[in-house]
Amino acid sequence: MIYKKVKRIREQISAIGIGCWNFGGDWDSTDDKKSIDIIHAAIDLGINFFDVAPVYGWGHSEEVLGKALKEGNLRNKVLIASKGGLLWNEKHETTNNLSRKSLLKEIDNTLRRLQTDHIDIYQMHWPDPSVPLEETAQALEEIKKAGKIRYVGLSNFPQKDVDKMMTLTEVNCQQSLYNMLERNTGSYHNIPLEYKTEKEVLPNVRKYGQAFLPYSPLFQGLLAGKFHSGISFSKNDIRNANPKLVGPQFRLYFDAAEKLKKLADECGRPMSEISLNWLRQQPEVTSIIGGASSVKQLEQNVHCLTWDIDDGMNARINEIIAPFEDI
Repeated sequence: MIYKKVKRIREQISAIGIGCWNFGGDWDSTDDKKSIDIIHAAIDLGINFFDVAPVYGWGHSEEVLGKALKEGNLRNKVLIASKGGLLWNEKHETTNNLSRKSLLKEIDNTLRRLQTDHIDIYQMHWPDPSVPLEETAQALEEIKKAGKIRYVGLSNFPQKDVDKMMTLTEVNCQQSLYNMLERNTGSYHNIPLEYKTEKEVLPNVRKYGQAFLPYSPLFQGLLAGKFHSGISFSKNDIRNANPKLVGPQFRLYFDAAEKLKKLADECGRPMSEISLNWLRQQPEVTSIIGGASSVKQLEQNVHCLTWDIDDGMNARINEIIAPFEDI
């Protein structure tokens, strides 16, 4: 395992992390036993970073991670990053809420589901324009002083808000959408993004010495070389809500992915490893939030750390992904 260190987090963090969204049951082919086996295998492979959120599976993903860590008495071997500020109702309709009252309640629910007395990184999942940043920062300071969290993270925040939050409380890490075909993209699942990852976020995390955690590194499977033209998901799969995978934009991204797949085949490397390696070799990237649907897939993800993309391959990759710099 390769570990990375940043100024604002004391611990070293594994270059490959585990994204726990699919453990909640929102994706195809998920069951709790398989998820727990993946978590245990990840720790055995040296992975120490797990990213989860209450909204993943409507609380279930946190419960699965908590159960897996409890079973093996493994809590002290990992850094847990969960999130706050995204609530849901009985119909699973979500609303943003970064109010002090809500966050103080949310953190306790998260700790209960995870079966722990603290989480390492508490990330604000999405901005909430209806709540002043000062109020959110006050809540985070209270939660930190109570010993329930150790570090603060911001996910999907515009950099002007990050700059202001840094004057109110220490922000230790940022999480943003980032992969070879979504470098400065303007939306995620039809949600507008108020940041440009390469152009704005990466320079800022470098300036502040923050950890950077890219999510959707494999474009929800597209950059793993799994899809084919005309792909369809089960009706319960959350990826149906991604218009880049099921809408008119799909062909644009699929054609680029096919070019990357051809390059991978020529080089004798799995496409997923090339996609993850490209991210890993970006100097600002700390831990890649990679999902895994099996132990075999997890092992393949980790295998990307055993080799580097050379200048020749990088030049060919850049030629393919250049048109996506601003899409």
